[in-house]
Amino acid sequence: MAGVRTTFIRATFAALDRSGANRALRSRAQGLGAVLTLHHVRPWAEKGFAPNRLLEITPEFLDLTLTRARALGFDFVSLDEAWRRVTTGVSYRPFLHLTFDDGYRDVRDNALPILERHGAPATLYVTSRFASHTGEIWWLALEEAISRARRVYVDLGRGEAVVDTGSDAAKQEAWNAIYWRLRAGPYDTLLNEVRRLGDGQTVDPLGFARELCMSWEELRAVSRHPLIAIGAHTVSHPILAKLDDAGARDEMAEGRDAIQRELGLEASHFAYPVGDRSAAGPRDYAIAAELGFTTAVTTRPGHLTKAHAAMATALPRVSLNGHFQTPAAIDALLSGTPFLGLRALRHR
Repeated sequence: MAGVRTTFIRATFAALDRSGANRALRSRAQGLGAVLTLHHVRPWAEKGFAPNRLLEITPEFLDLTLTRARALGFDFVSLDEAWRRVTTGVSYRPFLHLTFDDGYRDVRDNALPILERHGAPATLYVTSRFASHTGEIWWLALEEAISRARRVYVDLGRGEAVVDTGSDAAKQEAWNAIYWRLRAGPYDTLLNEVRRLGDGQTVDPLGFARELCMSWEELRAVSRHPLIAIGAHTVSHPILAKLDDAGARDEMAEGRDAIQRELGLEASHFAYPVGDRSAAGPRDYAIAAELGFTTAVTTRPGHLTKAHAAMATALPRVSLNGHFQTPAAIDALLSGTPFLGLRALRHR
């Protein structure tokens, strides 16, 4: 069930492909290379209500992406090597590095064999409570609560009201209203409201981490793989911008400390949960620098250029989005063409 924005982006990718713009503009748009953002890699189970579809791609699409990247001349490199190329401003071939947020088990089971086949290094950004199976993956809990319900009772700004969720279309409409209202408010309110909605549908808030995320023992094994590095992704996956200074610093530092304690590894790279401009900003970038992270990545879109050498804790990434699993999308994202306008605006 594609929204207007999704439909527009798909059409843009197709138009860039048909017009030859990706090839024509690649030399201007590509930068030194790119870091990809991924979450789940698993076969798609068709369903009518899937608001978190953007967070998963199929194994076949990952394989196609890496095959196409190799054909376009990309080097597959570690994050340390990618950062070295950014700081020197030299990359004779464009580089590509893959990052997987949250620590999902399907990354090990479905993505890692593909990474091995292509020789592509990756960083797994681990949320420590997800690995302990004591964290709440609230966006999945909210999806499940709406999915199970025929109606929900919720305050959308005009007092408590009954919201129809009896059809897939109604569920999506309810999601759009509830999710964005909660995202705009205090973080504690978001968590409490998702718990309340989940309780009404007997949703176990901790069940998603147990079912989907690698345990520390599993991470210990996968971290020994030569293609895999482990990065930090906070303790509980909060929206950092909604926390006070001490809360944000504790989430970042203690998440890294948990990795050191459980895996015996120094996590020198960090990813901001959610990672857009509403979720992490200059204060959080400064905290990441104070804590000594070598790099910290956002989900703001873009390729990496030499200018990013001065922005070590505010780096952009390129999302492989489940809504856009086409060859045209791959070529557009790897060319950097969709991000040219964003770069121009930033340099005004």
